[in-house]
Amino acid sequence: MAQNKKLITIPQAARYCSVSRVTLWRWVKSGKVKAFLSPGGQYKIREKDLESFIFGEMGYLNTTDLANEKKILIVDDDPEIQNIIVKILSKNGYRAASASDGLDAGIKIAKFGPDLIILDLLMPHMDGFEVCRRIKGDRDHFHIKIIILTGYDTPQNRERILEAGADAYLSKPVRKDDLLEHIENLLSPSDTQTTLHNKEVMLYD
Repeated sequence: MAQNKKLITIPQAARYCSVSRVTLWRWVKSGKVKAFLSPGGQYKIREKDLESFIFGEMGYLNTTDLANEKKILIVDDDPEIQNIIVKILSKNGYRAASASDGLDAGIKIAKFGPDLIILDLLMPHMDGFEVCRRIKGDRDHFHIKIIILTGYDTPQNRERILEAGADAYLSKPVRKDDLLEHIENLLSPSDTQTTLHNKEVMLYD
């Protein structure tokens, strides 16, 4: 954010603040973040106003909105998959972040503190099997729910990852509603043991 004349969209501002678009929009509607309606019909935020918010009021906000948001980390080496899922989650009130491999995931888990992870299996540096084993074997992180989303669906992979502690298993491509249903079920306060199953349907926005 180098130029004060720059105009920022609601999704961009949400990424800067590391919150969902739903939360950022609440801040705009409440007047915490100054925004205006552009001639094209989109709400925009002046860079200087966003900077004032980030370095001023954001540090003193009542964090009820943030506390109520469930945080989800997408771990996948495909940037396009990351972007699609982050977009879907943000639109549905979740706070989302992404990591490109197992090592990056370890850093993000420590900093971001996700409630749930959507995890690919085959990635560079550290695969999903090892990531899952480490999370479920760590007393500080074993509570994190893990949904496997893989393009390498085989009976052997499914058996291995469920034995490693994964909470649900889906194959790519996956339908948006099916993914959201699994997330909601796993993050529900009344969550009981979820029936694990494998579906091959389309992921779309």
